[in-house]
Amino acid sequence: MTIDKETVDKIAHLARLELSAGETDEMIKDMSKILDFMAKLNEIDTSGVEPLVYMTDEVNVLREDVVNQQITHEEALLNAPKHDDDYFLVAKVIEK
Repeated sequence: MTIDKETVDKIAHLARLELSAGETDEMIKDMSKILDFMAKLNEIDTSGVEPLVYMTDEVNVLREDVVNQQITHEEALLNAPKHDDDYFLVAKVIEK
């Protein structure tokens, strides 16, 4: 596939980019280099190579879920800018 001005203009339009003439020329060069590199990668025989899914052999390494600190209901309300005896008070965001 060759990259021409029309292709770059179409991609720029889809990406909502405005390119000057100089930027369009640079983009043509850059995209051509990318496609040339991809063509070289396609020449490599990878038939015996397993797909890489994970970078390590570890399976589901999770930490223990331990409660480290507990605060009371009253202590939590002390951190709120506005509150009543039981609840946090927040600005209304839904209109009826």
